Amino acid sequence: MRADILIYSYPVFALCLKTLCPTVTMMNTPSSKPPIALINPGELQRQLAQLPTDDASAALEEITAWLNACQLGEVSGNARLQIAHLLDGAAQPHIRTLTGQYLRTARLSKNSENHLWTLLCGFWDKISRQYEICIEHGKRREKGADTVRAELAQVVTRAIIARGQVIKWKGIRYSPVDNDDWARLGAAYLLAEGEGFAKKPLLQMHAERGGVTSPFAEYLRVLIFQASSLDCLLPQEIELADRLIVYSQTEFVFSAEKTPQSVWWLDAAKAMPPTHLTDTAQTSAPTLRFFHPGKAQTRLNMLAQEIEHSNVIPARLGLETGESTQRLLSVIQHLATCWTPVPPQRQHTRHRVKHRMVVLPGFTNAFIMGSPEFGGKPLGLPQEIWITDNVSQGGFGAIVKEVKGDWLGVGALLTMQPGGEGNWLVGLVRRYQRISEQEAQVGIETLSRRITSVDVGPRASTLPPSTPALWLQDDNPKGDIRFILPLNTFDAGESLEFSYSGRRIALAPVKRLEQGSDYEIAAYRATIAAPPKT
Repeated sequence: MRADILIYSYPVFALCLKTLCPTVTMMNTPSSKPPIALINPGELQRQLAQLPTDDASAALEEITAWLNACQLGEVSGNARLQIAHLLDGAAQPHIRTLTGQYLRTARLSKNSENHLWTLLCGFWDKISRQYEICIEHGKRREKGADTVRAELAQVVTRAIIARGQVIKWKGIRYSPVDNDDWARLGAAYLLAEGEGFAKKPLLQMHAERGGVTSPFAEYLRVLIFQASSLDCLLPQEIELADRLIVYSQTEFVFSAEKTPQSVWWLDAAKAMPPTHLTDTAQTSAPTLRFFHPGKAQTRLNMLAQEIEHSNVIPARLGLETGESTQRLLSVIQHLATCWTPVPPQRQHTRHRVKHRMVVLPGFTNAFIMGSPEFGGKPLGLPQEIWITDNVSQGGFGAIVKEVKGDWLGVGALLTMQPGGEGNWLVGLVRRYQRISEQEAQVGIETLSRRITSVDVGPRASTLPPSTPALWLQDDNPKGDIRFILPLNTFDAGESLEFSYSGRRIALAPVKRLEQGSDYEIAAYRATIAAPPKT
């Protein structure tokens, strides 16, 4: 029986439910809104057992419908807590399935991505609110809330976990975190401190998380997640970063006292995220908290050495089978950089400059714009107009007023013409932050201000070169030079060559530098090729 049927078909089911479920309380609501009928925990458990096992999306939608009903219904504290536990537990296998689909599907459509994200983030928001209502029942020592009071430490921990997942999923989608999220998170943690159970060891509810936890551990995990500049990572890498935070967070130092080592601060009683300490005025309040990485960077570096030596990901990290060691190492490097005692500073000074910038996405368009025969004219190509917000020697910050399609994200390859005239530059999106559903803010690293399209091919081949490549000509010609190539072109065992200005240039492979959805960047050692033997 569907939850929404139980909710909205009041005339048929109300009497039956009242007879079947004596703990049900009916709410009299205005005629413009349907009355709500909530089923008791025993009947709910029976209904949850009938959820589809082969359709995680439908199952989570069903569970979320029950949460909606529970939020509007008048239920005793003990019954509400039991319902929340049942719904939370029933949701977890479906959440794991949908999370895997979101993070590991090669190319989700925009509609599919939105649907999955809304389901996942929506569930965590609603279950968090259920636990918060239970907490209020327990704090007020209401009749019928004795179980809540006895399990308050566990309930607060679950509320923090759920709100932390909301913040995490907003991070995975590069969406801004609401001030309300921080207010709810901080309120739950301060209650744990006030009640004296902030560091009380508790068994994890969710099996995949394993071991023990505490309100303090879950709160700190969210703060580190927010402080680690994850908006420059891909969604899969953000998930890896979260796992590495769990692995390393015991080395962090969190205190109500400011120390010379303190890097971040926040006021847990205010709706604010953690902030670098240099950004705060000299204020004092009993709810101020400070934290720094302690020995976390050392722990990460030791992990990186272990992985590099064995080329195997340790089982203790609990990662998916087949995870890339190269990708994990790059995430470790990112976190280790963010967790230095002195946070990394910008290499180049930014200047506030606003002007139009013509943007073309992807490798194919970059190759066309680097080809002399097209004369640098993007006629007929899918160009967009962005507005630069700031400019530095290393790149641009830009505002995208209308996000078109689903190609834009961290790692996207761009060909750009600042001001709408002059040279075409090529760059990569390094940071991506949604402002709204249609508007985004991006940080772009300029890879090269001089590009030339060439055709490359194997040195030993008698066939003419046939692979398109974009030569980044800003590189020192006496050292390694970089090319942007179609995905999966680079081969560490194969030398290439191409023709330029009447000369044959030989390319000895050095290494692949990075990959995107339709390109890879590789370094080669270039020499003038010897003329063919006659």
